[in-house]
Amino acid sequence: MSANSHGSTTAAWTAVGVSFVGFFVAAVGMVMPSPILVAVGLVVAAAGAVVGKMMSAAGFGKKPSTHASIVDPMVKREPVNNGVSV
Repeated sequence: MSANSHGSTTAAWTAVGVSFVGFFVAAVGMVMPSPILVAVGLVVAAAGAVVGKMMSAAGFGKKPSTHASIVDPMVKREPVNNGVSV
């Protein structure tokens, strides 16, 4: 997975950080019975996904690959024979 740099972008780290803070606030709200704090935490956690998507759209996400190893989805492929007969 490290060869694909999965999640190693500013947008991904920011999204995870904001979501983590939101879930932490919601957890604190559950321990101290506070439904308002739980709701605020869950809204912040959901906002993390929105922030990450917006940052990715702004150019802070993974750049599109122009490498020659990209497979054309229109190419017809033969089924893989794994040696197991049914």
